[in-house]
Amino acid sequence: MDDWKLPWDGGCLCGGIRLRISAPPLLTMACHCTGCQKLSASAYSLTMAVPSSGFTVTQGEPVVGGMHGPHRQLYCPHCKNWMFTHPHGLDFFVNVRAAMLDQHHWYAPFIEVFTSEKLPWATTAASHSFATQPDLDGYAPLFEAFAREGARPVRGVRQNRQ
Repeated sequence: MDDWKLPWDGGCLCGGIRLRISAPPLLTMACHCTGCQKLSASAYSLTMAVPSSGFTVTQGEPVVGGMHGPHRQLYCPHCKNWMFTHPHGLDFFVNVRAAMLDQHHWYAPFIEVFTSEKLPWATTAASHSFATQPDLDGYAPLFEAFAREGARPVRGVRQNRQ
């Protein structure tokens, strides 16, 4: 577990919301769906599925934004950064936006989903690609593979601020 160099701290652009991750991610991913394209104003969104028990907001009060549907996208009320998502019906994890980490340069997507909606020129370094999403049972072997093969923080780099 020490190869993850936890905990990791992060926050929004203005610093009003701070968060801490104290458990290794289950998976890292790029989502090419048109919803993520619009929400991120980019070709895809980059997230990491973090066990809910290993995720804490340590400062500030995020607000619901985005599509206001069953998946709750949480934002900073001041700078409007999309910080994380609570996927509907999947309470065991939180999808944290990778760039919210103070030290995120080690991050690499392990899977990419909704490649059927991707922009033709958009490519990632993901090892596994899916036209939509695997069914829930299909994620178990991906979690296991990521635990063995997924990108880790670089040794010697301190991940949290003091």
